[in-house]
Amino acid sequence: MSNNTSPPSPQGEMPFIEHLVELRDRLLKIVLSVGVIVGILLPFSNSIYAYFAKPLVSLLPAGTQMIAIDVASPFFTPMKLVLVLAIFLSIPVILYHFWAFVAPGLYEHEQELIFPLLVSSTLLFYLGAVFAYYIVFPMVFGFMVSTTPDGVAMMTDIGRYLDFVLTVFFAFGVAFQVPVVTIVLVWIGLLHPDDLAAKRPYIIVGAFVIGAVLTPPDVISQTLLAVPMLILFEIGLFISRYVLKKKQQRETEAEEMEDNKYHPLTPEQMDAAFKEAEATDKRLKDDK
Repeated sequence: MSNNTSPPSPQGEMPFIEHLVELRDRLLKIVLSVGVIVGILLPFSNSIYAYFAKPLVSLLPAGTQMIAIDVASPFFTPMKLVLVLAIFLSIPVILYHFWAFVAPGLYEHEQELIFPLLVSSTLLFYLGAVFAYYIVFPMVFGFMVSTTPDGVAMMTDIGRYLDFVLTVFFAFGVAFQVPVVTIVLVWIGLLHPDDLAAKRPYIIVGAFVIGAVLTPPDVISQTLLAVPMLILFEIGLFISRYVLKKKQQRETEAEEMEDNKYHPLTPEQMDAAFKEAEATDKRLKDDK
C-alpha cells in the first residue's frame, strides 16, 4: 500500500531502554491519577453508592431496602465502587498517555485517524454507561419489581447489585464501540462497507445475540442493548464509507507521485518547457 507521507523521522528515535523508562513513567502517572481520584471520592463513598442504587431503591415497595449478606460488605462494597469509578473517570488520562507514547511512531495520516477514534471511543463508552443508568435501569428494575410475586419481599444484596450494575455498564460501554470497530475494520481493509450493508440481516440477529449474552436474562435488557448497537452500526457504516473514500484518494495521489518520480517528462512536455524557457529569456532581454 502506498502512502503519501514518509515514515516517522529516525531523528527522534530513542534506545529501547528509554522507551521502557518512558512507559514506566506514564504507567506511574496513570496509577497516580487513579489514586488521586480515589482519595477525592473515598469520603463520599456511601453517598456515591446510594446514587448508583437509586434506580432500584426508588422502585422498591415502602418499608423494603437493600441488604448486606457479608459482614464486611457495607465497608468494602462502596470502596470497590469508588475504585472502579476512579478508573472509569481516568480513561481520558489513560488514553492521553497511550497516545503520547505511540503517536511519535505513527504516520501523519494514521495520527489523523487514530486520535479522533480514541476520543470517540471514550465518549461512546461514557455514553453507553449513561444510557444504561438513565434508560435501561429504570425499565429493567421496574419490570423486575412489577413481576415480583405476592408475599415476596425483594431485598437485594448490595454487593451483588454492584456487580450487576458494573456488568451492565461495561456491556453497554463496549457495545457502544460498534462505530469505532466498524471504521477500523474498513480502514485496515478487512471489511468493505458494501459487504457490511449486504450482511445487515445477519448483523441484526448478531446484535440481539450479543444483547442476550452481555445483559441480564430478560428481553427488555436484550432489546435495549441491541437497538442502540444497530443504530450505531449504521452510523459507523456511513462514516466508514467516507473514511474509505479518503483513503483511496490518498493512495491514488501517492501512486501518481511515484509515477512522476520515476517517469521523466515526455518529449512533448520537454519541448513545451524549452519553448517557455526561451520565451521567458527573450522577455528578459527585451526588458533590458
